[in-house]
Amino acid sequence: MVSYEEIRKQAETAARELVEVAKLKEGDIFLIGCSSSEIKGARIGKGSDIDAAKAVYEGVFPVLKEKGIYLAAQCCEHLNRAVIVEKDALLPGTEIVNVVPQLHAGGSFAMTVYQNAVHPVAVEEIKADAGMDIGDTLIGMHLKKVAVPVRISVKQIGEAHVVCARTRPKFIGGSRAVYDDALSGGDIQR
Repeated sequence: MVSYEEIRKQAETAARELVEVAKLKEGDIFLIGCSSSEIKGARIGKGSDIDAAKAVYEGVFPVLKEKGIYLAAQCCEHLNRAVIVEKDALLPGTEIVNVVPQLHAGGSFAMTVYQNAVHPVAVEEIKADAGMDIGDTLIGMHLKKVAVPVRISVKQIGEAHVVCARTRPKFIGGSRAVYDDALSGGDIQR
């Protein structure tokens, strides 16, 4: 079994790589769906481990904080995959819902983010700029409309499969349109 320190290091490396590839900037939202059960080698939802969740948080949060990027945590299906985030990250008018994640209703990572946030709130949906799915938690519903897979060197955190994505604006307008390559993250095919 992988140590908590190794989990922290894997999470830190993964976060640094995704922030760089996604070209995240101050004020952006970085979403994580995290199964501590999967990290420890158990089936999702069947072996929550608060220490594994804390190790991921301790690896990721400093990377994001130094760049002014907000951390958002997707809760498990028992809370309909609500998202825990700092209130300051929300756009005006975003509806806040009332729930506090627990170990078996929300998950250990969402609980850890909630406990460490300055002004934590829960929302039913968010549109994050990039995301990391640790343990196949299905974060796609909370990413902006066009998600682009990102390959990083970290394939697993602990025993959990890791999938990352960044987002880009939609291309609209058809064959006569001109696009801004800087906005697309280099996705324009010529």
